[in-house]
Amino acid sequence: MKIVILNGSLRKNGSTAYILRNFEKILLAKGAEIIYYDLIEQDIALCNGCCSCYRTGHCFINDDAEKISEQLKEADGVIIGTSTIASNVSGVLKLMIDRGHFVIEQLLHKKYAVCVSTYENYGGNDSLKVLKNLVTLSGSYLSGAFTFKLPFNSNCAENKRLNELSEKYAVKIFDDISKKRIYPLQRIRQNLVIKIGLKSFVSNKGEKYEAVQKRWEKLGLN
Repeated sequence: MKIVILNGSLRKNGSTAYILRNFEKILLAKGAEIIYYDLIEQDIALCNGCCSCYRTGHCFINDDAEKISEQLKEADGVIIGTSTIASNVSGVLKLMIDRGHFVIEQLLHKKYAVCVSTYENYGGNDSLKVLKNLVTLSGSYLSGAFTFKLPFNSNCAENKRLNELSEKYAVKIFDDISKKRIYPLQRIRQNLVIKIGLKSFVSNKGEKYEAVQKRWEKLGLN
């Protein structure tokens, strides 16, 4: 079992990172292989909107966004965390979202995901909604999600409820992957998104979306 953890916070040792490292510790103890990324340390360039990746299957910018996408493609699950900035995900996480081949290419098809956001004042639910939409529209089953209000520079180790939530959802994603649990309502929604929102769009693009069509064929989505 391989799970990728993405820390979208701008701080490697902040509250979001504490939660994600808790996930890592619990899942490692259960025998999972964990690949952990502090996105702030990765070389991720801005997407320029050329859409060439939909034709070729890869971005012409060969940086860490491509490396992380390949790891996600091979993983069984993903855990994404972000601090909340202006009621949204962090800028560095948005870079990864823009470059990550997520929705159109169904990068997370039949994988499992947990989403976490932290906030100090307002907007935690807004940033969490962005993450939940990202993973579900990219084909993943959502094993769980939570947002947590924390003062800046909190001592997270002393927050019992926070640690309980970390353990709860770490165990949940591990069990979901192990049992290959199916969430029927989520799958129905995803099928509708593909059939109504994406299929004709991709088909009408023809050779411009050749790599997407090959990817969909491999996943059995055509």
